[in-house]
Amino acid sequence: MKRVYVNEKWCLGCHLCEYYCSFAETNEKDMARALKDIKINPRIKIEEKDGISFAVSCRHCREPLCVKGCITGALSIKDGVITINKDKCVGCYTCILCCPYGAISPSENGAVQKCELCKGTPACVKGCPNEAIVFEEREA
Repeated sequence: MKRVYVNEKWCLGCHLCEYYCSFAETNEKDMARALKDIKINPRIKIEEKDGISFAVSCRHCREPLCVKGCITGALSIKDGVITINKDKCVGCYTCILCCPYGAISPSENGAVQKCELCKGTPACVKGCPNEAIVFEEREA
């Protein structure tokens, strides 16, 4: 299955992946208009440590602790992609505590949010100017 991978030695820390991720959720055609005067809350986050920048997003684990820890069954896995049923999520944040990668975060509507892989090539991959984020299949 294809997944999002990050090559931290190519990551510039520009945060464009975060903007493209947020823009993809708007269903608008113009990024500047869609994101003007709003605080973005992307499903991918840039972290920086010791001068190294890297993007953190859901790894769609084969044995996802977040799905096992979800008390309401809001998180599920289908065809290798972990998704959230926002109607079932009660915002207990157990999945946030279970995720060893820090890839799940609170959303603005009380549920949680995470990368659910955009249809086709993910927006963060398309928008990365240095091609540090790729969408590809790799050996386990």
